[in-house]
Amino acid sequence: QVQLVESGGGLVQAGGSLRLSCEVSGSIFSVNAMAWYRQAPGKQRELVAATISGGTTNYLGSVRGRFTISRDNAKNTVYLQMNSLKPEDTAVYYCNSLPIEYTWGQGTRVTVSS
Repeated sequence: QVQLVESGGGLVQAGGSLRLSCEVSGSIFSVNAMAWYRQAPGKQRELVAATISGGTTNYLGSVRGRFTISRDNAKNTVYLQMNSLKPEDTAVYYCNSLPIEYTWGQGTRVTVSS
């Protein structure tokens, strides 16, 4: 059974940076498209960034140019480097495959203060 464990969130001032990590158990990691999602208070979960094995990436328009998704297949880990953070980036961040196939992890909370 695939398990997803997110980490790296925290409290940061606007303009700051954070790097999120998601460890994925299971040998299928290297062949799946993986993505980061987020859910802000009172809002639906949304797709933030995705990476497909081979290097193709896609981003939500509001984070393009500020966030970078990457993956290390050898470590079964996907990362999200977040720079120039804004208060509107405040949310719980989750990783999962694209399309979504696995049980959600606990997520990691990101709070950006103004």
